[in-house]
Amino acid sequence: MDKNTVREALMDHAQTLLMTRGYNGFSYRDLSELVGVKTSSIHYYFPTKEDLALEAVNAYSADVMSSIYAIDSSVPADKKLDRYTKLFGRIIAGENQICLCGMLAADIESLPEKVRYAVQAFFKANESWLARVLAEGEAQDTLDAGGKPDAAARALYAAFQGSLLACRLFQTRARLEEVADSVRR
Repeated sequence: MDKNTVREALMDHAQTLLMTRGYNGFSYRDLSELVGVKTSSIHYYFPTKEDLALEAVNAYSADVMSSIYAIDSSVPADKKLDRYTKLFGRIIAGENQICLCGMLAADIESLPEKVRYAVQAFFKANESWLARVLAEGEAQDTLDAGGKPDAAARALYAAFQGSLLACRLFQTRARLEEVADSVRR
């Protein structure tokens, strides 16, 4: 395997492990078995588990946020929320996983500081985007944020994250689809 392929495979498997088992639920040995390299090879690319997790969070965050920012700004706010909900649905599509940053948030006390800050930044970026959409939806009379889009966005984002846990627990996507309905007029 060439260096880029090994690195990419390590990152792909690390993200999957983080989304299914969390930060404390896997080791470099698990990763080495999945990729077919020695643990020393993993240390070559990622000297510490913190380095690996931080890069995984940053790559995941960049991918998710680019998808969110690609939502057409000219569509009405309620349609933006529908598209956002579909993005969340991609996370659970046929897998036993949840949002990487949502899973890591559950491990927050054991996360290294840099990883913790990266997870917090991901949550804040999502909440900020949702607050803008909710404010726009209130102005268009399609969404109800109770006149407090920032607070409603935090609650809505928490509901989206929680719904992923419930979808995984009950093996159904219905819980996710109910979240967006909670703010519709």
